Amino acid sequence: MDGQYLVGTDIGTNSTKTILVSPEGEVLGTGNAGYEVEQPEPSWAQQWPDVWVEATYDSIQQAIDEAEVDPSEIRGISISSLYGGAGVPLDSEGEPVYPCLIWMDRRATDQVEWVKENVDLDRLFEITGNYVDSYYGYTKIRWIKEHEPEVWDDIENFVPPNNYVEYVMTDELAVDYSSAGNVGGVFDIHDLAWSEEACEMLEIPIEKFPERLVPTEEIVGEVTADAAEASGLPEGTPVLAGGVDAPMATLAAGAFEEGDNVSMMGTSTCWGTIHEGAGLDQQLVSMPHVAEGEEKIYTWGGSATTGGLIEWFKDEFGGPEEQAGELVDVDPFELLNMKAEEIPAGSEGLVALPYFKGERSPIWDPDARGMFTGLSLYHGKSHMYRALMEAGGYSLRHNVEVAEEIGIPLNDETSVVGGVSNSELWMQILADVTGRRMEVPAGGVGAPLGDALVVGVGTGLFEDYDVATEWTETGEVYTPEPENVDTYDEYYDIYKRLYQNTKDEMHDLAQL
Repeated sequence: MDGQYLVGTDIGTNSTKTILVSPEGEVLGTGNAGYEVEQPEPSWAQQWPDVWVEATYDSIQQAIDEAEVDPSEIRGISISSLYGGAGVPLDSEGEPVYPCLIWMDRRATDQVEWVKENVDLDRLFEITGNYVDSYYGYTKIRWIKEHEPEVWDDIENFVPPNNYVEYVMTDELAVDYSSAGNVGGVFDIHDLAWSEEACEMLEIPIEKFPERLVPTEEIVGEVTADAAEASGLPEGTPVLAGGVDAPMATLAAGAFEEGDNVSMMGTSTCWGTIHEGAGLDQQLVSMPHVAEGEEKIYTWGGSATTGGLIEWFKDEFGGPEEQAGELVDVDPFELLNMKAEEIPAGSEGLVALPYFKGERSPIWDPDARGMFTGLSLYHGKSHMYRALMEAGGYSLRHNVEVAEEIGIPLNDETSVVGGVSNSELWMQILADVTGRRMEVPAGGVGAPLGDALVVGVGTGLFEDYDVATEWTETGEVYTPEPENVDTYDEYYDIYKRLYQNTKDEMHDLAQL
């Protein structure tokens, strides 16, 4: 197979990023195209897939232009994407008939209750390795079935975001194992196939899922003439299946062996680890890993709000910092961080619960709500800001603890990728709260770099994923400070008890 340059594209919730990489892992060109999430109701979050296609083409063209390489030397492209929820509903002509209900959509609460009342959850877990929550795509699919019957009758296939874009680019329809597994209750994680038994229990016809299921490294098709004109890729360029963004970012950080664990921390947190089947648990989410998915499983847990907490805080209370930042050309977050650094561990008796958008693992409670406890007239804005950072650490520790309790083997250090890794203060807080060494991979590229690795392996340029260790260098390392670890142990105990003691009131408030 000709060509030496590798292209990786990741379709995110708010933007699509593409990189063009040399065989040595050097990023030669980048592209980025943004868009919005539609939220017509408070708990809804949806996107029409055309924005993903346009952003993919735009970001690919940007990367090629910046790299200034001969496009004919491009070996292939792999595409990863956000947790696609229900997937893109397509009719028999392959046209979208309804928006994609993405990961952050929480409308399917009634469908969750139906599943709990009508389905053998233990058997569902045995088949799929997953439980039930409105996060999962299969509950959202049931919502469409119940609320949009006319649309439902027209739906031929539900297709994850990256696989949909690949379909548009190649005219070939296939779903990678990781994206199929992330739909949740309809995919057999052991047999790597749609489950007839699970679909019957859930009353979702198995025929509504594409027949072709493939590993991440498989070439699903080639770039068509139309896609070539729109993207700048040569016609005939191999397109690989790709997968879900979080395991792809985990791969980019060099994690593909048992015990490796990576926390992708941006708007939300997705902390995940690799194992070979011994780490399935109802409190966590599991899917085939993007690297060697026939043998390896990616299991993750994480908060729905992490960077989103301090983004909200800046927007609501950081006006002075934003004004000052404009005057002196400094990021307002840096100004907020400088003040928060002066506050001791534990925010002097203040604990925040990060459940500002309900919560995913390990409590799986869409009606959980955020909270500040311990506020006094002594506390100021910097205490609250730091307490939100600490809440992100408590949530991470909670998920790591669950993995340890069920016996998943974990290395002593955690790699952190995403926007949170840019904050030295936050990284030190994470180390102190969890008692784990935190490492930040150099470069900060994330999922698109994992996609580029997939192209190298899938097209035979690389024999295996060991090259990831050569591509990925460790940047900053944060070591727990023993005094702060002891302090946070006490606060963490309070953090866990707060939810247990107030969840009934949270639910009452959510209903009101």
